Amino acid sequence: MSISNPEFSQSSLMQPVSIEGSGAVHHGSLPVLILAAIGVVFGDIGTSPLYALKECFSPEHGIPFSLVAVFGIISLIFWALVLVVTVKYVIFVLRADNNGEGGVLSLMALALRSARSDRRRYLLLLMLGALGACMLLGESVITPAISVLSAVEGLEVIQPDLKHFVIPITLIIIIALFMVQRYGTAAVGTFFGPVMLLWFGALALIGGHQIWLNPVILHAISPLYAVDFIREHALQAYIVMGSVVLVVTGVEALYLDMGHFGAKPVRLAWLLVALPALLINYFGQGALLMSNPDAISSPFFMMVPEWALWPMIGMATLATVIASQAVISGAFSLANQAILLGFLPRMAILHTSDTERGQIYMPTVNWVVLILVIFTVIQFRESGNLAAAYGISVTTTMLITTTMLAVVMANEWKIKPALVALLIISFFIIDFSFWTANLIKVKDGGWYPMMLGAICFVMLTTWYKGRKLLRERIVNDSIRLPEFVQGLLAHPPHRVEGTAVFLTAHIDYVPVALLHNLKHNRVLHKRVIFLKLSIWDVPYVRNEDRLTINDLGGNVYLVRAVHGFKETPDINKVLALMESQHDLKLNLEDTSFFLARDTVVPSKLPGMAIWRERLFAWMMQNAAKPSDFFKIPANRVVELGTKIEI
Repeated sequence: MSISNPEFSQSSLMQPVSIEGSGAVHHGSLPVLILAAIGVVFGDIGTSPLYALKECFSPEHGIPFSLVAVFGIISLIFWALVLVVTVKYVIFVLRADNNGEGGVLSLMALALRSARSDRRRYLLLLMLGALGACMLLGESVITPAISVLSAVEGLEVIQPDLKHFVIPITLIIIIALFMVQRYGTAAVGTFFGPVMLLWFGALALIGGHQIWLNPVILHAISPLYAVDFIREHALQAYIVMGSVVLVVTGVEALYLDMGHFGAKPVRLAWLLVALPALLINYFGQGALLMSNPDAISSPFFMMVPEWALWPMIGMATLATVIASQAVISGAFSLANQAILLGFLPRMAILHTSDTERGQIYMPTVNWVVLILVIFTVIQFRESGNLAAAYGISVTTTMLITTTMLAVVMANEWKIKPALVALLIISFFIIDFSFWTANLIKVKDGGWYPMMLGAICFVMLTTWYKGRKLLRERIVNDSIRLPEFVQGLLAHPPHRVEGTAVFLTAHIDYVPVALLHNLKHNRVLHKRVIFLKLSIWDVPYVRNEDRLTINDLGGNVYLVRAVHGFKETPDINKVLALMESQHDLKLNLEDTSFFLARDTVVPSKLPGMAIWRERLFAWMMQNAAKPSDFFKIPANRVVELGTKIEI
């Protein structure tokens, strides 16, 4: 199968742009795509100024306030944004597109292509991808909590007595945000770009005013200030790195959402809008601290004129809601990819847009994340208390991205080993410094994302290993399909009118549902179709490449329908393609779909620990029915149960 690489072409800024991957197409002028990217991609990183610098000067770090410290930390922030976001992600990571799509699972799929012959390396990359997905899902819990909390905490600047309203208001906003998820984000998304553009404009305006009053802060661009700060406060500087990383939170969104807009609009949105606005604001906060050290309690809101505080709090709250919305949508997309790649059981997936297939709503994920976010807000209560938790989640994902990027650089891009080593070692030193600096804060909140990640990782790996064991048990007890069909047609049972579609997990073996049907009903339909739904390591598959049909004789067919890991298999669309491309027409009124409903029985057979087998059996029992997941008409389904020991 041939899948074209994504293309991006334009001759002028206002010319319509077409970004194309395997089934993914984005149309619009370049400025429109840039504006959309500003609204969706940069919400998380764009709200970091609310809390990042304040956390860098947290009393717990033991950094004595001085001009050296101000210049040193601002210099560290500047170079973090330049080296981590601009150089690593914007220049290099965005090149690692999987047919136009990004994200840690897309990067994993790219890396796995070169590791198929090495089982040990293949499993290592697979587990790294699963861990990266878990940490990103953890971010979807922490981001709404820390972002909305930090915005609502602006009330304390206006009136300290309003502090006891912060938690209730935060919870009301968060609950309302999750309640509207089932209606989709298409309508709200129209406003994301303009609102975030206004937000970045406000960041630049209030920061620029402070720089105008104290322009000497611009000297902090020099890396020498960061070096001097590290030399004079070695231990404290190392600890404060755990807070400096907060300025790059949301950096994975650049990569994860690349498929929505294309790499070029994301790059330009960062370089032309987000990066300048963020740098101006951080330098402005530094300039404020030079003239008013007491502003460290809330440097962002202390920059705002008193008359503009209420509008700025409102705008900050709206910006954090947008940031949270983007992360929640990302969680839906990530969970969907994990399901199709075999890491999670099937769940109900609702498409909230008739035109954009990426807009989905997953009720189970939505309510689980909401419960965890509410717990997070109540448990930590202040944005400062969540900073350590946020840092570990972000830095772990950054390390995983660097590791898999090295594999892609060497094997997919064919870059010279010496250059790969130089780049990856540089990225790894930065990422590892941030990561270890955050590990120091495990007892102060870093335990939380580690706990979430561990629970998620155990569930993902248990499901993956359990499905593998289940397939092995089924294959060991199965009959090869070609020989069985040949013998069946030689001595056929009574054949009845209609079509029988048997969903099969393996194209080489007879599905259990057929054996049960022959055993109990002793009939064979006039037309029999064995249907295998496969997921490939590409995000989308073109319709002309989707189906493969083999005629086994006697009106018996073997059909394989392949999908990308960002597509949701739909039986109705598969049937339509069978008719239009292969003239194999099915009338639903005389078609029955036969599915095997496996019941897993934990046993002492070699495989997994008994507690993991019980966990897998529970996940299997609570997974969405195949008929619901694949959108098979309920009144045409016949389920035949079977028990399997693992």
